[in-house]
Amino acid sequence: MNRSVSGIGMTSQRTRGRMIERLREQGIRDERVLTAIAAVPRHVFVEEALASRAYEDTALPLGFSQTISQPYIVARMIEVLRDGRELGKTLEIGAGCGYQAAVLAQLTDEVYAVERIELLLAKAKLNLRAIQQFKVRLKYADGQLGLPEAAPFDTIIVAAAASCVPTALLQQLALGGRMLLPLGAGDQFLLLIERHAQGYVETRLDGVRFVPLLSGLE
Repeated sequence: MNRSVSGIGMTSQRTRGRMIERLREQGIRDERVLTAIAAVPRHVFVEEALASRAYEDTALPLGFSQTISQPYIVARMIEVLRDGRELGKTLEIGAGCGYQAAVLAQLTDEVYAVERIELLLAKAKLNLRAIQQFKVRLKYADGQLGLPEAAPFDTIIVAAAASCVPTALLQQLALGGRMLLPLGAGDQFLLLIERHAQGYVETRLDGVRFVPLLSGLE
C-alpha cells in the first residue's frame, strides 16, 4: 500500500493535527508556516519502520548518518526566515529525504535543494514524487559550494552544522536576503545572516544540534 496515499490514513491526520497544536504551544506563531507543515505528510519521508513516530517532535534517522529534523526546528527556522517577508527564491543546503524542501515549497514557488549523498538525493526525489510535489529543483552537489548557476537567492537555509560560514553561500545571498544556518562543532547555535547594502548583519539565536556540514560528494 502506498504510504503517500493511505498508509497511515486518518491516524496520520489526527497525529498531524496534534503536531501542529504542539508547535503552537512551543511558540510557533506564523500560521502560514503551520499550514505548510500541516500540508506535508511527514510519514512519507521517514523509513517505513519509523512511520508511527513521524509526527513526534524528534529527529529520526534516515541512514547515511543523516537525520530528518524535528518538526519544531523546521518550523522555527522557516519562521525566522519569513519574519515579515516572503521567502522568494530559496536554496536549501542538505535536502536529505526532501521533507523540509516540501514544506518550503508550500510557501514559495522557487525552491532549490542540494544534497551531497547521491542515494539520499534519489530517496528525496521518490518522496517528493510520491506526494506529487514537483516545484522543488533537486541537485546532486556539494552544499558548501551552494548553487552558483541559480544564484542569487533571497533565502538560504542550511540543514547541517558548519564550523564556519561558507563564503560561497554568503556570495550567493541576494541583497536584502536572509540565510539561517547551524554553526559550531561542539556547542551549536542558529546564526541568522542578513545582507544589506552596507554588508552582512549576524544575529545569534537558539542552541541546536545538527549533523556536520561536510564537503565533497558521496
